[in-house]
Amino acid sequence: MSNETKTIGLKVALGIAVALFIGVAIFSFFSIKENNQIKNDLVEEKSKVLEELNQMATQYDVAMSENSLANENLEGAKARIEGAKARIEGLIDSLKLSETSVKSLWRYKKKYLSLQKEMDFLLTANDKLKVENQTLTTTLNSTNLQLQERAAFTDSLLVQNTTLVDVVESAAVLSTNSLKASGIKERSSGKQIPTERARRSDKIRVCFTVAKNKLVEAGDKELFVQVIDPKNNILGINEQVDFGEETLNYSLISKFNYENQSLPICEYITKKNEKDDFVKGTYKVNVFNGKEIVSSSIFTMI
Repeated sequence: MSNETKTIGLKVALGIAVALFIGVAIFSFFSIKENNQIKNDLVEEKSKVLEELNQMATQYDVAMSENSLANENLEGAKARIEGAKARIEGLIDSLKLSETSVKSLWRYKKKYLSLQKEMDFLLTANDKLKVENQTLTTTLNSTNLQLQERAAFTDSLLVQNTTLVDVVESAAVLSTNSLKASGIKERSSGKQIPTERARRSDKIRVCFTVAKNKLVEAGDKELFVQVIDPKNNILGINEQVDFGEETLNYSLISKFNYENQSLPICEYITKKNEKDDFVKGTYKVNVFNGKEIVSSSIFTMI
């Protein structure tokens, strides 16, 4: 082989080597560039998945804060939401520490999509439960209001009934009217002649009418008559009757049978001694039903 032929062969081999080197260099350049782009895309996608997971966690926080009303169904939904949020937070922590690779990122992306479906289902169910709970709360509030109104009405009836009972009890008592008293001169024939003369009076006559009252039970009744002379002495039998801590001095007890009709009654006070005269002056007469005074009057003898 000639020297010229060898020279040509070397040139050709060198050209091929240079071409291969340039090709390898170009391929390496584009490979590195592509790998960097892929790595950047993976980092960006990883950040996007982390952001979406954080948004899901925030949505769960909002859902849990709205479940403040006491209800068994809402409490169950809240527990499920809290569990889902815990899984998201665990996934976030794991993703932050994981390597940035296609295989790793795809695995986390699949878990995110699964959690996204679970979140959509839970939040939809939660919204439905909140509406149902609000309706139930409105119904309960309406029922409570009705119960309060009924209780107030019942209390009002009790007050009215108590007041009515008090009125009836207050009205169901004997009363008297037309109370009159005077001295009388009694003839041997029994005829009674009214007189204002103390010296000529044999007795003091006290007359009154027991008023008609259908609320008072019929039967035997009694009233206390009290006659006080000008010297403040209690005339008649002057005895006492106690009503708890109160004491009444009376001149006589007027006893009668009451039949719910007006009943005129006259009672008489005699002198202690036939030889003694009644005192001149103004006399006071009171009629008592128990300890309560029901009539009062005055008269004068000269």
